[in-house]
Amino acid sequence: MTTPDAMAQWPNGRLLSTAARLVEHAWVDALDSLGLTHAGLIVLHLLGDGARSQTELARQARVQTQTMSRTLDRLEREGLVARIRDERDARRHLVTRTDAGTAAWQQARTLEADVFPTLENADELRAALLQIITASSAERW
Repeated sequence: MTTPDAMAQWPNGRLLSTAARLVEHAWVDALDSLGLTHAGLIVLHLLGDGARSQTELARQARVQTQTMSRTLDRLEREGLVARIRDERDARRHLVTRTDAGTAAWQQARTLEADVFPTLENADELRAALLQIITASSAERW
């Protein structure tokens, strides 16, 4: 096992990548206990403000439409979302959270406090992470 003293010499990117993997593993385990995936949790969160199209959800989640389609298929099979015909455009479907989806979201939304360690400078970390994400995704999205 690498000691904290040895990790102090690592470049920031390696530290961020290692921290992200560790947090992701904890998230996966916690979400799995609720029958959810990280992608599913994102969708349930985005649907909290109301129905969205698959394309809108993909854009907001920053994934490809095909990836969103697979996530929605799984959530629909689990009874957590429903696809309904758009009243304004019969060719289009909107995705909504079901009551079961809302209940799953309510259970999962407090997981971060259980999974992520409390930090003294959490606001500074958050600002730095947002800056990294914005700079790194500017050309991609």
